[in-house]
Amino acid sequence: MFRSSDLLAFLFVAVAVSGQQIGTLTPEVHPQLQVSTCTAGGAFTAATKPIVIDSNWRFLHNVGGSTNCYSGNTWDTTLCPDPATCAANCALDGADYTGTYGITTSADALTLKFVTHGPFSTNIGSRVYLMDSDDLYQEFNLLNQEFTFTVDMSQLPCGLNGALYFTEMDADGGVARFPTNKAGARYGTGYCDAQCPHDLKFINGAANVVDWTPSPTDPNSGTGMFGTCCSEMDIWEGNTMGAAFTPHVCSVVGQTECSGIDCGDGADRQNGVCDKDGCDFNSFRMGNQTFFGPEKTIDTTQPITVVTQFITDDNTATGTLTQIKRIYVQNGEVIQNSNTNIPGLATTNAISDAFCTDQKTVTGDPNTFEKLGGLPVLGNAFKKGMVLVMSLWDDHAANMLWLDSNDPADANPATPGIARGLCSTTSGVPATIEAQSPNSQVIFSGIKTGPIGSTFTA
Repeated sequence: MFRSSDLLAFLFVAVAVSGQQIGTLTPEVHPQLQVSTCTAGGAFTAATKPIVIDSNWRFLHNVGGSTNCYSGNTWDTTLCPDPATCAANCALDGADYTGTYGITTSADALTLKFVTHGPFSTNIGSRVYLMDSDDLYQEFNLLNQEFTFTVDMSQLPCGLNGALYFTEMDADGGVARFPTNKAGARYGTGYCDAQCPHDLKFINGAANVVDWTPSPTDPNSGTGMFGTCCSEMDIWEGNTMGAAFTPHVCSVVGQTECSGIDCGDGADRQNGVCDKDGCDFNSFRMGNQTFFGPEKTIDTTQPITVVTQFITDDNTATGTLTQIKRIYVQNGEVIQNSNTNIPGLATTNAISDAFCTDQKTVTGDPNTFEKLGGLPVLGNAFKKGMVLVMSLWDDHAANMLWLDSNDPADANPATPGIARGLCSTTSGVPATIEAQSPNSQVIFSGIKTGPIGSTFTA
């Protein structure tokens, strides 16, 4: 259930004087990243844009001091006895992007390192957003457009995910809708995605302290009563052994807080407001096990240029989204996405509503994607504007087996849809990856948008 009006009223009364604050211990200086906009003839204009790290990674301390409001994976109950008081008492501080978080930029390249031993803590992974200015996220409408970037994930083993995707976040991080959020996009607030994550420390300008439960496996994370939902387009989720691109849609519009069944947690996974499974195209899962991986058709030991095209019914930016196409460029060669190769599944190399229906039928998965509106709903999210997210993470919930191994792990890998990559079903344990592969990293570069066919050459 969404937060009740009674609780909302309590929160707004309680925090009428102040809210989620801005710290002053470390200046917030956004790294700069060059991105390009192309024209139909292939010419492009480059612009330098800020990036910002998500607020969840930041030092959160008492206003006017340096006492942690949140340490490890627990809240200070004196500073944070309830959502409103916590928002008034606590401040998000600026970030040391390189020293604490292992985030660097150079011209058009962004590097995210996995484990960074900083002066005060050890950081695991990160999530950043592309900005239009220091106070607003860049919003994209990719209908009748293509989005291109290059990824180097040659140092990402099984169990890690170098992800580039779009979510339907507010451009200002939620400041206009939630006046108790003083930090806004400048400090990386307002995240949401189709998993309706409960690990956000602040949602809608209030601390997510109600029923907060520390993670039994992640010393830095926990979950609260509330989640934060919105439609999501996963352009890229991958490591050296597996990759997928996946649209997820929601019945709600924009960033929306949830609780209970609406979050789609546990046994209610298919009953929430968002399609958590999505409609994925993973070449290995779709029957071509020689297309993607080390020294395969798409060689993951080398940089890969990834082109994603969003086709509408009338070839305009206001039309209905009907198809998502994928093209790769590597070593001067343009390579079309692999075709499906599963009995009963029509041959295709693109995502459409028809593909999604066929895929769900063949694999036996529930078609929540169709139930919640399919590609037209994702198209509506792009028309509203979606924010670019880039991240590197390990998976405490499922060891990333859904991306690069068999999922479920005990299912027969010969069953359509079970095998997703060659990683062992015992791989992906975060504690093991963090200990054995701390120097892992992903590099995203060469981000371009433009009309279909304008952003890449052989």
